[in-house]
Amino acid sequence: QVQLVESGGGLVQAGGSLRLSCTASGRTSNILVLGWFRQAPGKEREFVGGIKWSDRTTYVADSVKGRFTISRNDAKNTAYLQMKSLNVEDTAVYYCAAELGVGFVVGIPTSANAYDKWGQGTQVTVSS
Repeated sequence: QVQLVESGGGLVQAGGSLRLSCTASGRTSNILVLGWFRQAPGKEREFVGGIKWSDRTTYVADSVKGRFTISRNDAKNTAYLQMKSLNVEDTAVYYCAAELGVGFVVGIPTSANAYDKWGQGTQVTVSS
């Protein structure tokens, strides 16, 4: 149906920047929202932000507003999470996820339970 692959993670110094990519394949026409989540060791999976696949409307969590930006490249079927001013607390495995369906989306879900397909995750480690 839909497959998602994340890339771009790695080790970065505090204050630095990193851009994650999420490439979708398969029946991408069924994607309503592409969301980004992260999960730090010992913590629950946390919503970071999302983008509506059709009109590119974006929303990011309050905790990362002003630092993280979400965008999409239609030709590449790829969504991006641009992260700036990274700090140690941003260290986590980052996942992209797709909410699937047919129709129009009113909002961007912040709950992981709303998403149907997940990528494998990519590790982001921020050193002090």
